[in-house]
Amino acid sequence: MSKLVLDAAVFSPAAVAPDTRMVNDAIVKIMKTIPDRWAVPLPEIRAARLSGKGVFPLAPESARARQETIPGPRGDIPVRIYMPDGAPTGVYLHIHGGGWTVGSARENEGMLDRIAGQCGLAVVSVDYALAPEEPYPAGPDDCEAAALWLVKEGAARFGTERFAIGGESGGATLAVTTLVRLRDKHQLAPFSAAMLTAGCFDLRLTPSARNWGDEPLVLNTRDITFFVNNYLRLEGKAEEADVSPLLGNLKGLPKALFMVGTRDALLDDTLFMANAWLAAGNVAELDVYPGGCHVFIGFPGTLADQGLKRMCAYLSAF
Repeated sequence: MSKLVLDAAVFSPAAVAPDTRMVNDAIVKIMKTIPDRWAVPLPEIRAARLSGKGVFPLAPESARARQETIPGPRGDIPVRIYMPDGAPTGVYLHIHGGGWTVGSARENEGMLDRIAGQCGLAVVSVDYALAPEEPYPAGPDDCEAAALWLVKEGAARFGTERFAIGGESGGATLAVTTLVRLRDKHQLAPFSAAMLTAGCFDLRLTPSARNWGDEPLVLNTRDITFFVNNYLRLEGKAEEADVSPLLGNLKGLPKALFMVGTRDALLDDTLFMANAWLAAGNVAELDVYPGGCHVFIGFPGTLADQGLKRMCAYLSAF
C-alpha cells in the first residue's frame, strides 16, 4: 500500500538548522531594502536579473548550455539545453519558476548544470511566454508545445525516450498542466516521472498563501496575488483546472516527488497536491524540509545541498 507520511517534527522551530535561519534572515533583510519590488517596470526587472544585477546573484554561465529555439503556437520558443558528459540516459524537461511573470532558464544555470552533470541527463529548459505581456494561456501553450517537440524529436536528438518533467514554483504548476494536457488533448503519457518543487497548484490561494502576510521571505501574499493577476489578465479563472491543476483530474499521471520547505508561503499547495496525486492512484513521494524558504534549493546552505542531492538521486533513478 502506498502512503505519504508527514512527520510533525519537521514543523518544529527546533528542527531548523542554524545556517537555514541565517539564510532566511539574510533573504528577508535584502528584500526589505526594496521599498516596492514591483514598482520598477517588469522588462527592467527581467533585464537586471539576466545581467546579474537582480536581488540575488546569477550563477556563472555553464559550458554545458546552448541556446536554441523550437516551434511554438505563437512563434519560436527559446529553450536552453544542457548536455551531460556522455550520451544522455534520459531527458529532463524543465520549466522555470517566477510567477509566470519573471524568471528564465538562464537564472537556473547552477541547478540545471548540476542535473546534467550528476544525473547524466540532457536538460531542456523552456523560456515560455511571460505575463502580463503574454498572459494565460500563452505560457502553458508554450510548455505543451515543448513537450510535444520532445516526444517527436527526443529519440533523434538525444538518443533516448526516457523523459521526466518538472519545475519550481510557477514552473511546477505548468509541469502538471502540461502532463494533463498531453493526456487529455493528445492521449500521450511520455513522461515517466515528475519533479515538483514548491508549486502553486491552486491559484485561488491556499490557506498558507492567504495567511502568510507581508514577510518578504522570497515570496509573500502580495507577490502571489500580483503574479496571479498578471497571469490571468485576459483569460482564465483561478477555479479552472487548466489554471489550478489541484482542482482537476489527476488520474493516470506519472510518479512524482514533491519538495517544499516549511517556511514557504506555498506550503499547503504541495501538501494538498501530493495527497491528491496519491488519491488519484498515482505514486507520490513528499519531502518537507525544516525551515526551507520558497524554492530553498536556489539558495546556499546545507538544506539546499540536501534538497539538490535528493533531486539528483530521484532524477537519476526514474
